Amino acid sequence: MIQKFPRLFLVLLAILFVLNLVQSYFTELIYDEAYYWYYAQQLDWGYFDHPPMVAFLIKLSSLFFDGELGVRFMSCLLSAGTYSFLWLLIDNSKKKDYIVHFFLLLFSMTLMNAYGFLTLPDTPLLFFTAFFLWLYKRFLQQPTILISVLLGVAMAALMYSKYHAVLVILFVFLSNFKLIGNGRAWLAVIIALICYTPHFLWLYEHDFVSIKYHLFERPNQAYSFEKFTLGYLINLVAIFGLLFYWVYLSLIKTKAASDKFTRALKFLVFGVLIFFFVSSFNRRVQTQWIIVISIPMAVLAFNHLLENAKSRKWMYRIGIVSLVILLYARAWLIHQPLVPLLFETHGNKEWVKTLKAKAEGVPIVFENSYRSASMYKFYSEDDSFSFNNVWGERKNQYSIDDAEELMRNKRILYVTKYRKSGDVSYVYPDGTVFYGVFMDNFQSYRKLQCFVELSPDSSSHILKVFNPYSFDVPLDELSYKVAYSNKYKQVKQLLPVDVKLQQNEQFLLKPKDTAYYNIKLPKPTIENPGYFRIGISENGLLPGLNGEPVKVTQ
Repeated sequence: MIQKFPRLFLVLLAILFVLNLVQSYFTELIYDEAYYWYYAQQLDWGYFDHPPMVAFLIKLSSLFFDGELGVRFMSCLLSAGTYSFLWLLIDNSKKKDYIVHFFLLLFSMTLMNAYGFLTLPDTPLLFFTAFFLWLYKRFLQQPTILISVLLGVAMAALMYSKYHAVLVILFVFLSNFKLIGNGRAWLAVIIALICYTPHFLWLYEHDFVSIKYHLFERPNQAYSFEKFTLGYLINLVAIFGLLFYWVYLSLIKTKAASDKFTRALKFLVFGVLIFFFVSSFNRRVQTQWIIVISIPMAVLAFNHLLENAKSRKWMYRIGIVSLVILLYARAWLIHQPLVPLLFETHGNKEWVKTLKAKAEGVPIVFENSYRSASMYKFYSEDDSFSFNNVWGERKNQYSIDDAEELMRNKRILYVTKYRKSGDVSYVYPDGTVFYGVFMDNFQSYRKLQCFVELSPDSSSHILKVFNPYSFDVPLDELSYKVAYSNKYKQVKQLLPVDVKLQQNEQFLLKPKDTAYYNIKLPKPTIENPGYFRIGISENGLLPGLNGEPVKVTQ
């Protein structure tokens, strides 16, 4: 152990681990963390947006601590594990003389630094990528059955972390086509598929909701070079901070003609870079989507540092500057006055405290804000729900779980930023004013599903409304609207729909039953509509996302 991990390495790793623990304890949650904490309140094999690994880690953390540290403890452990596996991936005998350089290099990678304590799907993705590459290196040296089994488990863990992990597995495979004839490589694949079967079953049982959302339903916008492609290129710089030049220089300088492992590292980096570069011409690429290249790039950059004195000198100097800047930035995450900017970690406890005091103990229904709903529940410990409508961002975990039932038949406070007045008001840290109105006997039917059968003559169509609930739904309480969107699925117009029940005597929609309507779709007045979707309105509120987007035929 001491031979593989020198004393100085263990001391610096312990210091980093304690720093991440302290940071976790004193830093308020960001909104995505609160959302994933909400996942963890009901463990399952899958969730609307992501596979279940992030929820599982949060649940484990909560067994040891409360509060923010109860969300982030496992992330601190995984970060230490990531550093350890990266160290093991370096074979150069000189590495023990440059331990400080190793830590400065990794600490300077901005997102890897942040994911040392934040709990997001990318946190386990980084750890299991490092673990997977370490196992793959061992596999190349001696492909035992045990290594094959562990590789399979690692691949499944990668996919349980984030769907983007398929790129890691794919590009490592593409770097070594001889694996296709290797029986023990296929054993690893079989083990991975067996381990991942529970998530496949979850997807099947939930109508592949995650896959359909990410591939087909995610809203987009018109191509902009500045926002899409240039933004992607800027992200490539941002993830490595001030050391980006030397990190990419190492990628260019590293030769991998005969070394299969180094070849795998370069294939992984270039594969991900090219994949998302091409994607940038279709949609905006988020910075965290490319974070996985930090693992192979860390190995390549440190090996380059060990063999190039000039680069080593500059990486050390710039690494110290990065250390100071990022430590100050970490302090700012805790204490906002250090920088005259607001971030998601600032002021959440305060607005939740204010709203809780005004809510009179009733549950909160947030309009189009799964982020606020989960943050409020975390800090208030009171029930909340995200009530989506057609003008909202998208469906989310609240669209498929049972949170809606916690609101049914109760007095609630309905909160929105779109009202100009209300029974109560509160202010977000950024100055946005939200108003809330109390509602008695709240009823919501956001899970009703609409399916449209288009007729060839376009004069009259059939609308099928399916009731997934375990109780009757009164049809006379429902009204219907059609939302027309552009080709990027951005809603631009909302119009009433002329509907007529095919069975006029039907007043209640029984559980697991379907109501059939003849409908006439109003003509949109917007130019070149791309899609339409049917929404159902109840309580006089805006209609929900009940129907799937349907392409408009011209």
